[in-house]
Amino acid sequence: MNNKFFTPRMMLILTAILVAAFMRLVPHWPNFTPVAAIALFSGAHISRKSFAYLIPFAAMFISDIFLGFHSTMIAVYAAFGITVLLGSFMRNRVKVGNIALASVASSLIFFLITNFASWMSGMMPYTRDLSGLIQAYITGIPFFNNGLAGDLMYNTILFGGFYFVTQRFPAFSKA
Repeated sequence: MNNKFFTPRMMLILTAILVAAFMRLVPHWPNFTPVAAIALFSGAHISRKSFAYLIPFAAMFISDIFLGFHSTMIAVYAAFGITVLLGSFMRNRVKVGNIALASVASSLIFFLITNFASWMSGMMPYTRDLSGLIQAYITGIPFFNNGLAGDLMYNTILFGGFYFVTQRFPAFSKA
């Protein structure tokens, strides 16, 4: 790795992400975690695509070692991968409206993918038909509400905090 990557800006970004990732290990409401915000923030601010994807996946994997693995992990990681992609679309257009829209979109994508995977896995007592799928989505609504609230809060902290730090200390705003 070259030293061009580990600039003060990148160290600030990585520190913010690590602090947010730690929050997954402390007690929290179901789905009220910073991982989607980390994924969106990584996609928006880390120009090396491999690192932008690696960071939220590593945060998930390391915390999953402590929290446990499950049969729908692929769906969870896929949803966060799509969120990194959403963030990369915002890379040169990081604005409040875009962040809010991407936060809601990432929450909705996570909800749709993971509830579908839960229904498909047979882990839950849903019938394997359309009514079972609808029941899986209805049952997941409280988790969606928590996820959306968490995504909005953590995105506000990550993106807003990064913005204010770069305004106060211009050295961090340089690529």
